Amino acid sequence: MLKRMAIFAILTGLLIASGCAGPTRLESDFGTSHKLMHVNQVLNPDASKNLRPVYGMDGVAARNGLERYRKEFEKPPAAPVYTLGVMPAGYGK
Repeated sequence: MLKRMAIFAILTGLLIASGCAGPTRLESDFGTSHKLMHVNQVLNPDASKNLRPVYGMDGVAARNGLERYRKEFEKPPAAPVYTLGVMPAGYGK
């Protein structure tokens, strides 16, 4: 019994000590692919330095478009339509 407890204590100590080891390759690269994906999707990384106003859609048209967009969510969603077909026995044989 004492021998088993000693072996258990040694194994537990080894497991705890192995958890304190340095980071593995997987842990050191964790999140790198996400960061690279984000960086690669940026079209113009210097866009934040451009402080000129953006020209395009005027304010009235933008407001009207936004109001139409918001009204779409005020409507209750359409109820699903289920169709059940009844066929005679032996149909399709």
